Amino acid sequence: MTEGSTVNTDHLHSYAKLGEEGYRHDRVNHNVGRYVSDTGAHVQTIEGFWSQLKRSINGTHIHVSGKHLWKYAKEAEYRFNRRNRPEAMLPELLSTFQPLPSQFD
Repeated sequence: MTEGSTVNTDHLHSYAKLGEEGYRHDRVNHNVGRYVSDTGAHVQTIEGFWSQLKRSINGTHIHVSGKHLWKYAKEAEYRFNRRNRPEAMLPELLSTFQPLPSQFD
């Protein structure tokens, strides 16, 4: 994330100093029933992503090690970014593989 980027968060105290660190910071206060700020900021998209990642781990993988967590997160990112066109996932994935050289060439 580069300095000057906009970061949308909830009101967790840990995020309070983002503005001082050079980021534009917009917050939504879920504690008072607000889920969209006056500027239109929200965190529903990232919450949906985390929810999908957790369901994947609990439902498919059962357990992941910290060493490989980034791989599960990347898989969840791939699926999440294509959630509105699931029919494209398999052909797109298969197109990334190079054919093996034939032993008869």
